Amino acid sequence: MPEFVTAQGILLLTALLGYLLGAIPFGILVTRAMGLGDLRAIGSGNIGATNVLRTGNKGAALATLLLDGGKGAGAVLLARWLVGAEDAAQVAGLAAFLGHLFPVWLGFRGGKGVATFLGVLLALSWPVGIAVCLTWLLTALVTRTSSIAALVAAASSGLWILLLTDGSLLILALILTVLVYVRHGENLKRLKAGTEPKIGAKKA
Repeated sequence: MPEFVTAQGILLLTALLGYLLGAIPFGILVTRAMGLGDLRAIGSGNIGATNVLRTGNKGAALATLLLDGGKGAGAVLLARWLVGAEDAAQVAGLAAFLGHLFPVWLGFRGGKGVATFLGVLLALSWPVGIAVCLTWLLTALVTRTSSIAALVAAASSGLWILLLTDGSLLILALILTVLVYVRHGENLKRLKAGTEPKIGAKKA
């Protein structure tokens, strides 16, 4: 864990700003702007890039992926710039992730957080972030299943942190990983039943 040196009030403000940034539902905004309909009525109803891809618009899916990752990274970098301490950066990253999972604007029903998770890691430690991204990509290429790639990549984050850093990110990564697995509960059931859709499938 990082050493907590920032005043509690500043950390709370950092968390609030991170949450509000993370709660921006870019998947819904992108699909509406491109005339693709209500994302919550498409495929799985999830607001993330994988479900956006089910619209058949790869550009919209890529934009959603980058924006969802960018808000996680942006929260971390903004906190680091404004506060200048790693405890604030980690708090902002966690808050942004929670904002994506539980956005107040959508009745606290958000996405699964994979892109935001990757963005947070990239901003906190780019070597770890790149390693986890490559783990996701390799697993996705082999399995053609987004949920498997997400679960394997999340699970690998702790190992990469131990190999590539001083370990101060480990507790945060474990919290994020547990939340990723919780949010993929339905995917785990479909994987067990053999009904989980492949990447690019238009039906959930």
